[in-house]
Amino acid sequence: MQATYNGSKMGTEWDTLRKQARHLENDIDMKLIAFNKVGVGAASSSVAPTGNTDTSPLLGDHVFESLSLEIEQMLDKLSNINEKMSEIPNSGAAVMHVLQRHREILHGYRQEYLKIQANHTTRMEREELLRGSGLGTSSPSTSGLSRRDMYLKENTHLHSSSSLVNDQISIAMETKEHLTSQRQHLKRFQTRMHDISNRFPIISSLIQRINIRKRRESLIIGGVIAVCTILLLVYAFH
Repeated sequence: MQATYNGSKMGTEWDTLRKQARHLENDIDMKLIAFNKVGVGAASSSVAPTGNTDTSPLLGDHVFESLSLEIEQMLDKLSNINEKMSEIPNSGAAVMHVLQRHREILHGYRQEYLKIQANHTTRMEREELLRGSGLGTSSPSTSGLSRRDMYLKENTHLHSSSSLVNDQISIAMETKEHLTSQRQHLKRFQTRMHDISNRFPIISSLIQRINIRKRRESLIIGGVIAVCTILLLVYAFH
């Protein structure tokens, strides 16, 4: 009887914790959706086109931080519930599968939460970079620029850079075509010379004879110089 009572109590506690986990998971899911929207809106309002740069960004940041703190608390609470569920003695593959599923959901929510925070930080840093580069200051050339104007100007810069890159690529392609054309001309010239050499074997033979005669004359001259040098040395030492 006691074992049956304990088993029933554990089953009731398991069901209660599981209901709490499901309810908390649904709440976290909705909070993450709102958290993502607020993060995008807070970054978008950092450069207000209407001139309300003193209140809108602060309000968006405040809401974002409040939601961030609330979601962190909810994630911690869900983690505690999962830990309590794992501490209940249970048996069976189905129970372990359910517990594993709740842990995977918690891990997915944490990853999504960190991703939204990272995206928000990246957007804010980009807005700061735009302001630091002069696009968000109140200088005469940029005062009154809206966020759309800033991105249009940045898009123009990117387009100009892309045009320069395309021009360099075109120059490189033209150079490649010119070198290819020169290579083909050289190949044709070499082919013609080879054809001429094959068509006129007499010329080739004459050239070979001339080269042989040049080598013969070089040997004769070298021999004469050597003999004269030897005679001079003999005469000098004699």
